[in-house]
Amino acid sequence: MREMDARSAGFEYLDGMTDGWPEGWTRQGRRERRMDAPTERMPPQEEAYDAYDPYDARREAAHQDYGPPPGYDARDDFGYEQPPPRARRGAARRAGGRRRWPRVLGALVALLLVVVVGGYFYLDSRLRREAVLEDYAGRPADTPGTNWLVVGSDSREGLSKEQRKEFATGNASGRRTDSMMLLHYGAGGTTLLSLPRDSYVPIPGRGSNKLNAAFAFGGPKLLVQTVEKATGVRVDHYAEIGFGGFVGVVDAVGGVDICVERPLKDPKAGLDLQAGCHTLSGGQALGFVRTRNFTNGDLERVQNQRKFFAALMDKATSPGVMFNPFRGVPLALNSTSNFTVDENDHLSDLARLMWAMRSVSGGGGITTTVPIAGFGSAPGVGSYVRWDTAKSSALFEALREDKPVPSSVVTK
Repeated sequence: MREMDARSAGFEYLDGMTDGWPEGWTRQGRRERRMDAPTERMPPQEEAYDAYDPYDARREAAHQDYGPPPGYDARDDFGYEQPPPRARRGAARRAGGRRRWPRVLGALVALLLVVVVGGYFYLDSRLRREAVLEDYAGRPADTPGTNWLVVGSDSREGLSKEQRKEFATGNASGRRTDSMMLLHYGAGGTTLLSLPRDSYVPIPGRGSNKLNAAFAFGGPKLLVQTVEKATGVRVDHYAEIGFGGFVGVVDAVGGVDICVERPLKDPKAGLDLQAGCHTLSGGQALGFVRTRNFTNGDLERVQNQRKFFAALMDKATSPGVMFNPFRGVPLALNSTSNFTVDENDHLSDLARLMWAMRSVSGGGGITTTVPIAGFGSAPGVGSYVRWDTAKSSALFEALREDKPVPSSVVTK
């Protein structure tokens, strides 16, 4: 019967087959082709069967590779063993992933650069600029090092009615100088010099008067000219901040740590501190730098101003603020919107100012006041402060020539 079936399919029955099927056939009805067998033309029935195999048709339609046929050895064609298809596809995926990482990293770096550069120009555009530093007849020539005139004004702009009452600032309009400091840094070191507002100096076109009167007469432009004429030091940069901006900056950094040796209470400045160390809020800090409730009045006041400004810059440039977006971003926004600078000053200049102040607070510089010879009074002027001519001249000469300040002219 098996012989008849095989012959009816167009094949000769071969003796010796254990299962009764022709050589190269199985019970499943599919022919296994030997790689080393000679090619023979198959009978029509076999060609039709192989050409119409539904399993092969589905596999080819899906373009899937299910590996070599049984008994196939890749070394027969290539001389070495090939990895299985799944391993090749996995290796390709891994190689593709490795190629994508540089592109992803490059995109992230580019995005970071866009954010940093864009943020810099945005903050720089928020600075208030004013034509302050202008040439005039007899202006001191450019000197080595860098000189800043840092001014704290009593402008109430930015303070609400409730804050003016709480901080005891009053409701005066306009702006007047409340503190003035000359910051110098260069090869000769860093020096933060207080200029008492009651200093009696010549004011161009106005005769002699208190230093803060120059600001009242002609604003920051006349103040810079007065400082340059009195000291012989050329001012390179100008920065001014009012009461409201000062409070905002201090609150943005989370307060500033200050230690006082004795209780400080001044209702006129809204200040009430016990002896010891405190973290001053913006309102408390404003009272601390404004109070004149001391036996030597303005002279101790300027010491507190230098002490506080150095501590503020140290806090503002600390990692806890610089790398904390909840501190750094409000600080940047408050600083840039409340500082008035010269029309040629930029955010990068303010950054260098902050680092120079940080150097002073860390003991890397000198903080001092213009040497004082005594006090005096004049009609229409009132009480004023007189500079020590010899000592102050030696101090200003060191700043002009960018040399270390002599210890003999340094006062606390």
